[in-house]
Parts: sequence; C-alpha cells; structure tokens
Amino acid sequence: MYNNDSETEITEKEFSDLINNSHKLVVVDFFAEWCMPCLMIAPIIEELAEKMKEVKFTRINVDDNKNLAGKYNISSIPCLIIFKNGEEVKRIIGSQTSEIIEEKIKNYF
Repeated sequence: MYNNDSETEITEKEFSDLINNSHKLVVVDFFAEWCMPCLMIAPIIEELAEKMKEVKFTRINVDDNKNLAGKYNISSIPCLIIFKNGEEVKRIIGSQTSEIIEEKIKNYF
C-alpha cells in the first residue's frame, strides 16, 4: 500500500481527478507487475509515502491503462512522474535510491 489516505493503485478515470483536484504534490508510479525494477522500487515508494505525508503517492499499471501510458509517453518503467497543480514537473525513470527520489520530490514543495 502506497499512501496515507486512499487506494494505492488507480485507473485512468481516477487519474485526471486526482492530479487536477489534489491540493498535494502527486507522485504517480507507472509500473507493470512483470517488471523487476518496478517490484524493487515499490518498497522505497511505500517508505516515502509514510515519511512524506504532504505528498500523494499512487500507482498506474501500464498494462491496464495503455491510453494513459501512451498519453504520457511512458517508454521505460518504473517511471515516476511528479505533478503539481495538474502539470507534470519532473520525471524519474528507472530504479533510484530513496534519498535521490526524496530529494527530487522536495524540490517541488
């Protein structure tokens, strides 16, 4: 489970609502269940979600949400996209350490 206040994995329908109506910084983890680096980064994102209560963390399965993955040109996973006020502000591609991800997120507070 990724977050402090709601469901972890969302669908394309819920996505637009979340990024456009959230008063928080939103970090979306684009992943696939078969992706080993995605599985490796999941505990890091869980840890950050517990630590960074001011940020909303959620997940999008690229296999189940192909239109959304296409819209955001997701060509490598894991891919974390940071949204602020409904706009993409940063993209983190590949497996990274907790410290690097946290530092990149904090740049947008």
